[in-house]
Amino acid sequence: MRRLPIYFLIDISESMVGEQIQFVEEGIGTIIKGLKSDPYALETAWISIIVFAGQAKTIMPLQELVSFYPPKFPIGSGTSLGKGLGHLMYELRTNIKKTTTEVKGDWKPLIFLFTDGVATDHPNQAIDEWKRNWAKSANLVAISFGDEDSIGNLSKLTNDVLLFKNTTSESYKAFFKWVTDSIRTSSESVDRNGTGFEMAEVDGETISKIDLSKAPREKHFVDSKYVILLSKCENTKRPYLIKYKKDLSDSEIQGFKTISYRLNGAFPIDKTYFEFAEDNAMQQKINSNELQGTPSCPCCGNQIGFAMCSCGSIHCLSGPGESTCPWCSLVNDYQFGDGSFDVGRSQG
Repeated sequence: MRRLPIYFLIDISESMVGEQIQFVEEGIGTIIKGLKSDPYALETAWISIIVFAGQAKTIMPLQELVSFYPPKFPIGSGTSLGKGLGHLMYELRTNIKKTTTEVKGDWKPLIFLFTDGVATDHPNQAIDEWKRNWAKSANLVAISFGDEDSIGNLSKLTNDVLLFKNTTSESYKAFFKWVTDSIRTSSESVDRNGTGFEMAEVDGETISKIDLSKAPREKHFVDSKYVILLSKCENTKRPYLIKYKKDLSDSEIQGFKTISYRLNGAFPIDKTYFEFAEDNAMQQKINSNELQGTPSCPCCGNQIGFAMCSCGSIHCLSGPGESTCPWCSLVNDYQFGDGSFDVGRSQG
């Protein structure tokens, strides 16, 4: 039986931390459950999952649908689209069976690329390689989660670029149902006549197709929608992320819009975060005056989840007084202050 290889290339950058990555995990589980009830998909579909942040990795190698079980997703630093594409192309070169005079190879691979932010690298070399070697021999659907900031690079990869307005849990359910339906119609298509990918109908509300003639120029290096701060618990030494989301509000000065960032939450992560981290990921700075709200520690419950050591790193505190920085082991006397300070932010 000829295989229909299906790859999910998923952005696991810090801006996905919290509800977003949980919804994606649940969504992938829903897709697999739905496909396992479809006889065409069971016969042809093989699934793989590749994740990328500052680095890229295959977390589920290509395997037949019947034996596939959805994984947990890590979180990493940065959004290196170039490394994600490079790793995807390596997997395609390694695993796709080509047609020969003696045997028919795999059907044209189907790739779903999910990303929620701008590229923090220069992906042009990987994009050029994709266009030369894979654009005609694979079907790539690129989905931007939330806004059109990342459309510039995606439009260079494929004509099938969609915007998913990830506003509620119900919208996530609708989106992953659309993905499931698209895989089902594609499985039926190759089984009937071998024509390949057939995208399910989009509703224009939850999911809409982008007019690529109006694609904005790609921005680079920092995802301006979020501010993400890397922190560590003083008691457990476990790392966590503090996430702020951009807020536009009317200023009192001549009605201009001012940008600040409101606290979205603090989320524990594990050490795999550093495996996916981009080099020099914390070079960008933001002033504390631009950040509204401070969290408690999600690891030990300390009420102060945002204290900065003289080494520049962030950690939690039980209160004012002496404490040892879990990053550099320096003992500091911490007190509340009125002034602002610059803090290192990730690229998102």
